[in-house]
Amino acid sequence: MKITKQYETVFILTPVLSEEQTKEAVDFYRKTLKDQGAKITNEEHWGLKKLAYPIQKKSTGFYHVIQFEGPAACVKELDVTYYRDERILRYLTVALDKHALTYLEKRKTRFGKGKDGDHKKNKVESTLN
Repeated sequence: MKITKQYETVFILTPVLSEEQTKEAVDFYRKTLKDQGAKITNEEHWGLKKLAYPIQKKSTGFYHVIQFEGPAACVKELDVTYYRDERILRYLTVALDKHALTYLEKRKTRFGKGKDGDHKKNKVESTLN
């Protein structure tokens, strides 16, 4: 029996990629996690954001966050894959403790994502209609 933990990984893709190439890269990492026995619990695409400091002479990057549950071996494999990929500017994978999991559940509810993944309308949008 493999012991699984909750993890969150954030990676920044180079801004020179097209939208299609960005989707392909995200799909590749999603597949890598699933192939290693991980179960993806949440995923967010933050889009193109300004970096705090230049990385490889680039000042922006595409941010993507994946929360997953899996064995420690899948994290090691993911790190090796990130390191070898020239599309990745930076990455970070952390294990989530009970406090982080509680925060993530509150955050999902606060920003309109229910437990079933449906997006609720923003209050501002509903007042405009």
